[in-house]
Amino acid sequence: MKLPIVICSLLTQALVLQPAAAQTSEPAWVPQAKAVAMSVPPKLLAVLQEEIARSGPEGAITVCRDQAPAMARAASEQSGWQVRRVSLRNRNPKAVPDAWERAALEDFDRRAAAGEPPAKLERAETVEKDGRTVQRYMRALPTADLCLNCHGTPDRVSDAVSSRLKALYPDDRAVGYRAGEIRGAITLVRPAP
Repeated sequence: MKLPIVICSLLTQALVLQPAAAQTSEPAWVPQAKAVAMSVPPKLLAVLQEEIARSGPEGAITVCRDQAPAMARAASEQSGWQVRRVSLRNRNPKAVPDAWERAALEDFDRRAAAGEPPAKLERAETVEKDGRTVQRYMRALPTADLCLNCHGTPDRVSDAVSSRLKALYPDDRAVGYRAGEIRGAITLVRPAP
């Protein structure tokens, strides 16, 4: 008598789970985009940690300014994706998001405020851009504790760091963050095949 209940339960689970699995399927190109997006931040973090150990947080500012874009260019050349970092509160004037990126970042902020883990926030779409069909992928970059040396609240940012940031980035908007907040995102785009 219990067997039919078990079978019925399994069938119900299969029917309920089937549509969810279909909804979560992603285009075939997304895993490659994820891998590229996830390859850059750990490399940058390692270089930042080395430079902080060597010359303190104020010395590491040039890593984000010079080496992070170079890492993005290298990832672009190796992968075929155009890779860069963007933020709603940018430090680098080149890190201003376009309309699609802005909408994704605003969506990430809403989703994080609703309780989704920032480290898992992403968006992938095939869209029209400048008259071409392109594949776009974005992944949120949460603020790690290490980042707060230069992007944190005034009590976390030293006077030396603050002075150096003012000299290099007079229009800096990338301060006042707390650990776990979305600092920005890594964004990828390439022509659709």
